[in-house]
Amino acid sequence: MSDPETQIKERAKQLGFDVVGITTAQHAEHEASLLRWLYQGFHGEMDYLARDPERRARPSLVLENAKSIIAVGLNYYTKEPEPEKTTTGKVSRYAWGDDYHRVMQPKLKRLCRFISEIGGQETSSRYYVDTGPILEREFAARAGLGWIGKHSNLVSMEFGSWLFLGVVLTTLELEPDTPITDHCGTCRACLDACPTNAFPAPYILDARKCISYLTIEHRGSIPETLRGQMGNHVYGCDICLQICPWNRHQKQSGDSAFDPRDEWHNPRLVDLLQLDEQSFQEATRKNPIRRTKLTGMLRNACIAAGNSKKKEFLPALTPLQQHENPAIREHATWAMERIKEATGHT
Repeated sequence: MSDPETQIKERAKQLGFDVVGITTAQHAEHEASLLRWLYQGFHGEMDYLARDPERRARPSLVLENAKSIIAVGLNYYTKEPEPEKTTTGKVSRYAWGDDYHRVMQPKLKRLCRFISEIGGQETSSRYYVDTGPILEREFAARAGLGWIGKHSNLVSMEFGSWLFLGVVLTTLELEPDTPITDHCGTCRACLDACPTNAFPAPYILDARKCISYLTIEHRGSIPETLRGQMGNHVYGCDICLQICPWNRHQKQSGDSAFDPRDEWHNPRLVDLLQLDEQSFQEATRKNPIRRTKLTGMLRNACIAAGNSKKKEFLPALTPLQQHENPAIREHATWAMERIKEATGHT
């Protein structure tokens, strides 16, 4: 019979994960960097990141007697069905299909059961997919899945940054894999490509300027100084990933759950501007876009319409000036003024 490390990796691959690695449950080396990042306020309104940050860096505080971490990656890259237009909104590739939490959690649950079969009843395991106080990217890098690039995302030599990450903490002691060295070199393409200058330095992201953060996590009004740089992004942003040379080695995902949905691959802005609560809930069923809520999507669609500078959006924007939400009213007015200024419309 093969060793437990090999058995676990083989089982992870059988469950559909594309990459898997193992590391120890020792505390994260970048704990001090995390605390400094939080102190500088770079996390914006994501207050949950500032709650008990030590737990995120110390697996033993999450699972008592944790000895090992199994890190997995699931490739979500799918080809673009058609090019975007100025009349459509841009959605981050990871949100074109089903919510990755729904896809990965059942697989990780089954992997935990398998680990218990190997280690015995005394083995305790716990899994996370962006859902708990654990630094998935750092532990995934330490497990040899890739390295953390200058854009602060994990980079795999085989799959680029098109990987969803998950981790399993376990009390089973396993032989760790060897980390991969940083292969970014002198390249700074991702840093220079960011339209909002969200990287104050390599490997450091100021979320308060990040288009992904602004369109998904940020609530209320978006600073006017950033709106014009957001283009037609209505949910997330892939610019720093698309420009990365390592992401040219992408492979088509083998999981049909991530196939692009018609309504979220380059959605028509005029349709987004006319969404109501019922239609939004129906369109985001089993989809991560629901996180931004209807108010967030309407706000983002207003900005995208304003940046298009096309007068065809004025009829859809006009009723939003009377919306019950003050942020939507504000952004609809901003968009209309931007379009009228560009087109000379009165």
